[in-house]
Amino acid sequence: MGHPEFGKIFPCKCRRGQFKRKVRQDLYKMSDLEELSHLTFENFKPRGQIGIGPAQADSLEQAFNHARRFARQQKGWLLLQGRYGCGKTHLAAAAANFAVDMGVPTLFITVPDLLDSLRFSYNDPKAPFEKRFKEIRSSPLLVMDDFGTENATSWAQEKLFQILNHRYINELPLLVTTNLALDQIEGRISSRLQDPELVTSVKILAPDFRRPMDDTGHPALSSLALLGERTFGNFNLRKNENLEADERKRLERAFHAAREFSENPQGWLVFMGKYASGKTHLAASIANYRAGKGVPPLFVMVPDLLDHLRATFNPDSAVSYDRRFDQVKTTPLLVLDDLGTQSMTPWVKEKLYQLFNYRYNAELPTVITTSDKLSEIDPRIRSRMLDQRICRIHALTVPPYRGGKRRR
Repeated sequence: MGHPEFGKIFPCKCRRGQFKRKVRQDLYKMSDLEELSHLTFENFKPRGQIGIGPAQADSLEQAFNHARRFARQQKGWLLLQGRYGCGKTHLAAAAANFAVDMGVPTLFITVPDLLDSLRFSYNDPKAPFEKRFKEIRSSPLLVMDDFGTENATSWAQEKLFQILNHRYINELPLLVTTNLALDQIEGRISSRLQDPELVTSVKILAPDFRRPMDDTGHPALSSLALLGERTFGNFNLRKNENLEADERKRLERAFHAAREFSENPQGWLVFMGKYASGKTHLAASIANYRAGKGVPPLFVMVPDLLDHLRATFNPDSAVSYDRRFDQVKTTPLLVLDDLGTQSMTPWVKEKLYQLFNYRYNAELPTVITTSDKLSEIDPRIRSRMLDQRICRIHALTVPPYRGGKRRR
């Protein structure tokens, strides 16, 4: 009579294991996690693949620790940002799998699939829209993967805002992954994702785990390994040459701007000048300095970049065009060498504009070298280069460097 469970119904000990497995299966089915049940914290590599830089590995480990803490506590919001293949989905699925194992009703779903399920529910008498929408909004734990890959119609944005706003007001736990910058997300949603009292935001700098790295740890597209000897230390300011005073000042200003940018890459930095004026050396020096800090940038000549994009159209290509182009668009630091030497077909003009426009809107650090005059650059790209809020242009007017003194 005095037993605390007297008068209560509970499963027999011999049935608890079976009951627990049934509950787990139901939760998995509800959570769209059946195909991702193998993604756990135990088989995640917190320091990433061999060869990535220390800063990249540190960001990945930080995301791993935050995801594991979120899975255990299920409080607040966790926002994981990073490019394709950096580990966002693995960590999100691992957190969801951990919660389901604890018996927490969890909904894990990619945002495009979430919106599709809502659209289909309008014609589904078994799971009408109102019921499905309420399940999503009020799920004890909601994990939204690939936020930003959906077709951003007015209806889609409104539904997503309603879901996030409901969870924001009620402080329901939420985990979101995205490869977008916050200023690329709808304003009302972005403001809620930036609330420091509720949201923990982690940017993963690690490269695509499925993308090969060369033996220097640089991204496979990068040609920086070929310019590894170009540093600020061996850049020649040509003090022993008979340069014009204005030529020398421009060269020194460009050199100091490159060094300053390498310490804290922000905005765009453009080097303009004739062949052998030092543009590529300065760009490579920035890239090598950042690589030395453990964050290898993507350094690529524009004609080579376009060849890499064209190669994805081959049926035997191991990577899709969309994935390759996204790798370039979203890389934390992009160094584009020799803009203007490419063949300017309509396709090339459009791809370059899309690349520059994306990085301009996202304000992603970018270094550009070109021997073209501003008047020769695509007007759409030129207008972005002329925005002094984000871009600094340095013209190197020195004559070609030949290793000797200049003759008058």
